[in-house]
Amino acid sequence: MAHRKISSGSPFEKPIGFSRAVRTANRILVSGTAPIAKDGSAAFPGDVYLQTRHCLQIIERAITEAGGQLKDVVRTRVYLTDGDTWKEAGIHA
Repeated sequence: MAHRKISSGSPFEKPIGFSRAVRTANRILVSGTAPIAKDGSAAFPGDVYLQTRHCLQIIERAITEAGGQLKDVVRTRVYLTDGDTWKEAGIHA
């Protein structure tokens, strides 16, 4: 099976050269995801809870488009600029 690239429509995909996700055989690999709004601006500045939720929504759309479901996810990774906000982000993991 050839790689199938999944785009989120992010304005950064083409100039940076990445896809939101790639499906190959029975695996879906999702690229790092930031809370970017459709217009390219930061979504929900200063609100870690809403930013995390936004990222997971972007990821879920990509996984679904590639034929998977969130229940199929076997690993996640979260990067925070302030470690003290882990509870707000971790609530979604």
